[in-house]
Amino acid sequence: MILSKSKIQQLIEKGEIVIHPFRQDCLNPNSYDVHLGEYIGVYVDHELDAKKHNKIQIKKIPLEGIWLMPGELYLGVTEEYTETHFTVPHLDGKSSVGRLGIDIHCTAGKGDVGFRGKWTLEIKVVKPVRVYKYMPIGQLTYYEISGDISQKYNEKGSSKYNNQSDLPMESMMWKNFAHIYEPE
Repeated sequence: MILSKSKIQQLIEKGEIVIHPFRQDCLNPNSYDVHLGEYIGVYVDHELDAKKHNKIQIKKIPLEGIWLMPGELYLGVTEEYTETHFTVPHLDGKSSVGRLGIDIHCTAGKGDVGFRGKWTLEIKVVKPVRVYKYMPIGQLTYYEISGDISQKYNEKGSSKYNNQSDLPMESMMWKNFAHIYEPE
């Protein structure tokens, strides 16, 4: 079940959902608007290897904005730091952003109970488009979870993306290969 504006507000007041900075006017009937942060990253190498740590080059978005081009994957970050203690957050792009041909996540829209940090955005564009820091970029919806929560994301020893900072974070898939069983 998706939480309503009043339920999201109630859980924020109880500290079960944390959004910082919080702006009342960003709270919608059943979502909360998030904004593009100050930094954007691009992978250094043209070819990426899932078994290796692929480095990114990070740029600060200037006041006049930055052009995003088709055929490139950009890693952005939300301005907002969020925490969810008993709900499942889900990030989608705003319709106004989608109508500009901007997709803000390839596959990772759903968060986990216990996630703490800023959201890394996996941005692709259909046409060249200029974006600006602090522009509305997406919206978080929150889902009620059914059943006991045996372990939160921030309690897992293998959590790779918890406590993300102001900078976008590259893929940490390479860390998974230490735990992959390869049959003979």
